[in-house]
Amino acid sequence: MTTVVVTGGAGFIGSHVCDRLLAEGRRVVAIDDLSAGHIANLSEARSYGKAFAFHNMDVRAPGLSRILGSIEPEVVIHLAARREDGSKLDPAADVSVALLGLLNVLEASVAAQARKVVVAVPDSIYGDPRRVPVRETSTPGARPLTPVAISAKAAEDYLRFYQRYRGLDQTVLVLGSVYGPRQYPADGVGVGAVASLAGAMLSGGVPSIAGDGNQTRDFVFVDDAVHAIALATDRGAGRLVNVGTGLETSVNALFRLLAGITGYRGDPRFVAAEPGQPRRSALDSTLAEQELGWRPWTHLEDGLRETVAFLRAD
Repeated sequence: MTTVVVTGGAGFIGSHVCDRLLAEGRRVVAIDDLSAGHIANLSEARSYGKAFAFHNMDVRAPGLSRILGSIEPEVVIHLAARREDGSKLDPAADVSVALLGLLNVLEASVAAQARKVVVAVPDSIYGDPRRVPVRETSTPGARPLTPVAISAKAAEDYLRFYQRYRGLDQTVLVLGSVYGPRQYPADGVGVGAVASLAGAMLSGGVPSIAGDGNQTRDFVFVDDAVHAIALATDRGAGRLVNVGTGLETSVNALFRLLAGITGYRGDPRFVAAEPGQPRRSALDSTLAEQELGWRPWTHLEDGLRETVAFLRAD
């Protein structure tokens, strides 16, 4: 039975990854310090009994190497990340998690003789692209605008180093704006536009839109993103691959879609734009189809309906 470690395993995306891998018959070990994740997200994973294990640990902790050494994973999926607060940029904290945490994971993976690491980074690594949908070939000339994005771009160089000199295979997945069940509006900062807007609509509040709302994002349903991550455990060696729909959706258009689904009849409140946020974002996923055999299948409105249904039931 293949063993896979998932850092950030109790988080929004990480918990779905755990469920997917367990359903495929793999043994899964989740590592999370629960600073952003929720233990309740792992209720389905725990139903698999001995095939699943959980460790409450920060990925920067010295004990990570000991844990991975005892597990002997074949693949490590690194999803642990600090939730970005656009209004309070903190370069030191971002670098500590995004780079020092990554280096600790890589060292522990090498020591445990893992075959591969799969790392997810945000599409903000491309900064404010001149053309969309943006291709992976834009990475060398990209100018990230926030500490998280700058750290994510630097992470790719470290991964290439470990592949070349330590023999650790790697795939970097650039994720669009992932949304879906287990994104909780109550988590506040960094939960994403879908959860934030839908949560306010369902709770009787006034949804807030940063800036003028004409900024665009590539919204990717969580099941689609998780499918790409699962495929990358065995494919895409040494590649950086976009995981997106290639479609731009403005935040204003997203508001209108969610208002129609939730029955919200009010207007949004426009607030100051967060610094360092790109005006346009969409990812060309041609390489993902070639390298991973992946393509998105969830239409935005279908994914939004499933997300709203989850929030109503929560």
